[in-house]
Amino acid sequence: MKSKVYFTREISSEKLLEIYKKLGVELKGKVAVKVHSGEKGNQNYLKPLFYKDIIDYVKGTVVECNTAYDGARNTSEKHLKLLEEHEWSKYYNVDLLDKDAELELPVKEGKHLKVNYVGKNIENYDSMLVLSHFKGHPMGGFGGSLKNLSIGLASSYGKANIHGAGNPEDIWTSDHDSFLELDYEKNIAFINVMANMSVDCDCCAVAEDPCMKDIGILASTDPVALDQACIDLVYNSRDPGKNHLIERIESRNGIHTIEEAEKLKVGTRNYELIEF
Repeated sequence: MKSKVYFTREISSEKLLEIYKKLGVELKGKVAVKVHSGEKGNQNYLKPLFYKDIIDYVKGTVVECNTAYDGARNTSEKHLKLLEEHEWSKYYNVDLLDKDAELELPVKEGKHLKVNYVGKNIENYDSMLVLSHFKGHPMGGFGGSLKNLSIGLASSYGKANIHGAGNPEDIWTSDHDSFLELDYEKNIAFINVMANMSVDCDCCAVAEDPCMKDIGILASTDPVALDQACIDLVYNSRDPGKNHLIERIESRNGIHTIEEAEKLKVGTRNYELIEF
């Protein structure tokens, strides 16, 4: 059965809210809105005001977790300061999920992990909206909904645990493909924004400028279908700059993330693209 993926070529706050409404879902209770806060010095991350219509509509709280590498987001003190500098806390209620503690979650039928470590404050939310900036990534090949959900929600220790495929001390030396394999829990809606597409992630303080033109906004309740649709739009683009991004994706075996997520029944790569 095909998953529905909605697509608009117009990138605006208004269209972002419109595409969410197309999903026909209601995120009930207290809503966590997962974003990427953007590393200090990064020029490509999507800015807070772009998301204002949709975050206000769902009455969401912006959530993030600390990183596992040196930078301006690897401690709660520094990360909270950066959230202010980047104006997230100016416009929204902000919750650093692993500020005080982390939560150990069992991984059902995990291929590499038996437990996952996420920010403990995630317990305070009933549903989640995952707002992802689709672009390249220096380790994963690309970053979309699957990355934002897995690595993004992991605590600082949890990120090291995932990158180390269950051995946090192997964060930089583990088998590369192993850390690309993941699992997730549901009651979530997903939106990918294909803009400012650099080969580098928003986690890079020094990132390359975008290598291809903006494509649009996509939304789905299936993160596998959503990321696959974004990949297909890159490959099918007539923009010559796509070759640089494709090289980054293929050299890191990035499609493996989507393949394994489908095997774990997170979602399906079979989708219907509905453009409006």
